[in-house]
Amino acid sequence: MTAVGQALSATELAAVRADFPLLGRTVRDGRELVYLDTAATSQKPQCVLDAVEEYYTRSNAAVHRGAHALAEEATELYEQARAAVAAFVGARPHEVVWVKNATEGINLVAYAASNAALGRGGERARELFAVGPGDEIVVTEAEHHANLVPWQELCARTGATLRWIGLTDDGRLDPATFDVITERTRYVALTHASNVTGAVSPVADVVARAKAAGALVVLDASQSVPHLAVDLPALGVDFAVFSGHKMLGPTGVGVLYGRAELLEAMPPFLTGGSMVEVVTMEATTYAPPPTRFEAGTQMVAETVGLRAAVGYLAELGMDAVAAHEAQLAALLLDGVASVPGVRVLGPTDPADRLAVVAFSVDGVHPHDVGQLLDDAGIAVRVGHHCAQPLHRRLGVHASTRASAGVYTTAEEIERFVDALGGVRSFFGVTHG
Repeated sequence: MTAVGQALSATELAAVRADFPLLGRTVRDGRELVYLDTAATSQKPQCVLDAVEEYYTRSNAAVHRGAHALAEEATELYEQARAAVAAFVGARPHEVVWVKNATEGINLVAYAASNAALGRGGERARELFAVGPGDEIVVTEAEHHANLVPWQELCARTGATLRWIGLTDDGRLDPATFDVITERTRYVALTHASNVTGAVSPVADVVARAKAAGALVVLDASQSVPHLAVDLPALGVDFAVFSGHKMLGPTGVGVLYGRAELLEAMPPFLTGGSMVEVVTMEATTYAPPPTRFEAGTQMVAETVGLRAAVGYLAELGMDAVAAHEAQLAALLLDGVASVPGVRVLGPTDPADRLAVVAFSVDGVHPHDVGQLLDDAGIAVRVGHHCAQPLHRRLGVHASTRASAGVYTTAEEIERFVDALGGVRSFFGVTHG
């Protein structure tokens, strides 16, 4: 991954920041907010806030039911949002399933696999998706819990075995361990970009291994789609997930991408209203995808907001977004690494890396680091970031994480680094 395109100019960046009302507020006794927790959730531009308000003010109704004008408007907005988000990642509308978030998307695939193993969906579903004793599922040590625990549970339900790709000491996927993918592998699930180290995975290499073994590939693109130009079909993955709230959109909406022929054969996960064709007291037939996977009343306002978010990013240009954030990544890496007693977790080479930098401060607990930065008006994340195995692999229990977004400025990075430089002396840690 190399940033291409022209980064945002100072004038363009100022205009971007003006679009985000929350960034103008103060915290902690009037200090200007520096928001460096974008990997957890992004802030929202005014166009997203307006779209959600406009929907509830003028068009609120249940979709795909009812014959009145509002129901028609809501359904049209809902499907327009699907088409817009699909185009943003190179997919076709019927390959986009609305879910609550990336976590639900991964669980959907994992539960569909166990349903297929039980014979749900017929022989074709069993052939494509089912796992059982003797089969293996491969993940990586870099995974967020959302792309680890559902696979552990699938193994527990079916008797399959979980294996994983290891990491190098600097937190990148170790190619020497790719041979864990074998003819026994049924699924390979990996993150596109780590929410801890910021490292971008060599997806093409992993996909080539998986395809040679006949395995399906599930990509967690939660940290990549908001920051890079991503074409999911071009990556060759079979499924992918990402969340709206990490890409300037609302909470409560996410995307499961699936190749059309796979979604056609995949049995549903959640069942009930809206996802059916014919229901009798004895049995039910299911609607075609993506409706088959969208049981119950849907999150219409959230999809409308997500459409506004991808429109905003597309107008900026994802190459420009990536170029701007590549500059921020270099500033974050250099800044954190320059502070004595502070260790960057993950690669210090800015190549193939996002503006997400986790670090440990010698002699100071991450929560204390975060508290001191918060007192200075700087919002960062502390803890294990839902990635406990990754932290153990890197030799720490927890860390502090600074993560930038398209609205972050170089001046904010400088203010963060200055504050970080005072942490050890504040706590009286002067050795080392």
